[in-house]
Amino acid sequence: MNFKEIHIGTLINQAVIENKIELSRICKFMKCTEQEVNEMYSMNSLELEVVLKWSKLLEYDFFRLYSQHLILYAPIKKDDSEKVINNYKSSLPQFRKNVYTKEVIDYILNKIDTGEMKKSEIMERYNIPKTTLYKWISKYKNSTK
Repeated sequence: MNFKEIHIGTLINQAVIENKIELSRICKFMKCTEQEVNEMYSMNSLELEVVLKWSKLLEYDFFRLYSQHLILYAPIKKDDSEKVINNYKSSLPQFRKNVYTKEVIDYILNKIDTGEMKKSEIMERYNIPKTTLYKWISKYKNSTK
């Protein structure tokens, strides 16, 4: 899975095929025509509410794809010292960024196995602690081959 470039329509279509969902059921659930469903399959991005409906229908969290993109490609968070000094507290929920799924771990280990990136490059680019990376290598070294 390429988390850098997410084509949501293609992924939804793939999930529909794998789950063998009838087009008539999709149209009824999504409240749209067959043509509109087929157009969604070709779209690179969809409105959030539409993705939410697809996630419910297909029982798959499509938003997690975007979360994994953020983990891998978002800029490294700067020091929060300025926020602390100004007593800034966001009203938005706060999430830990370093929650790695098995797919992300496999993706990173594959980069090392294929020689595409060195361990030091992985640690720097994705801000993964050295101990974490080496634990993954020892724990999952046989599962990526």
